[in-house]
Amino acid sequence: MEIKSVVGAYFSATGTTKKVVTALAETVAEALGAEYREFPFNAPAVRQEEAAFSADQLVVMGVPVYAGRVPNLIMPYIRDLVKGGGALAVPVVLYGNRNFDDGLMELRNLMRDNGFHPIAGAAVVGEHAFSKILGAGRPDADDMALVQKLAEGVIAKVQSYTEAPAEVVEVEGCDPIRPYYTPRDRHGEPIKDFLKAKPVTDKETCVNCGLCAQICPMGAIDPQDVSSVVGKCIKCCACVKRCHTGAKYFDHEGYLYHQHELEEQYAGRRAETKVFL
Repeated sequence: MEIKSVVGAYFSATGTTKKVVTALAETVAEALGAEYREFPFNAPAVRQEEAAFSADQLVVMGVPVYAGRVPNLIMPYIRDLVKGGGALAVPVVLYGNRNFDDGLMELRNLMRDNGFHPIAGAAVVGEHAFSKILGAGRPDADDMALVQKLAEGVIAKVQSYTEAPAEVVEVEGCDPIRPYYTPRDRHGEPIKDFLKAKPVTDKETCVNCGLCAQICPMGAIDPQDVSSVVGKCIKCCACVKRCHTGAKYFDHEGYLYHQHELEEQYAGRRAETKVFL
């Protein structure tokens, strides 16, 4: 079957998911002689409009794993407003060296149910949103070599098709999808007010450039007063990691406890990037 365009679609607050999706999609597009384009859906305004694809396209869609699943405030957009129209698809998730749990399964299912034909998939390790040591430097060369392997498999599959396959790619995860991972304290109790944690601003370091408000994927930071987080924070840490002066940080006790627990448990290992064909 002929693929006229390959789309790299992604939600990527800190750029890690974008790196993987674009590398994969560009490689596939070049090999198939297809047009390549990107479709980032970071901006809140983008996620207000329907995104429709068609049967002569292949869509590589990537999101980070939050609490073991597709981010809960991004999932409704993919579920309700992204229409596959018979396009082939490659769901990709990035996870921060702990586990991707049901994130890839959930993204595959969302795409399948919305008219896509998922033919391959991947769960790739990237630096954790909360940390600079969990998954530090990843995806690295070894991870990207696996992404290249995935690209080669996708190319071979597409070239073998006369029509879109009826069956979807098998991936790891549980179906039905399990609840979101719950951060807990050392007594096993859910961390109080974890979801309410928001970044704070060091006003002596902040230069009021407004970058944090511009890049916040939830539009949660007041552009007139960047120290004010007026909307929902999904803890993507774009504002923390991309601030040029290091003025953004978290001081919420429960958030910091969870961050340190994750680092103590998982920073000393190398979690595995997995591809599914």
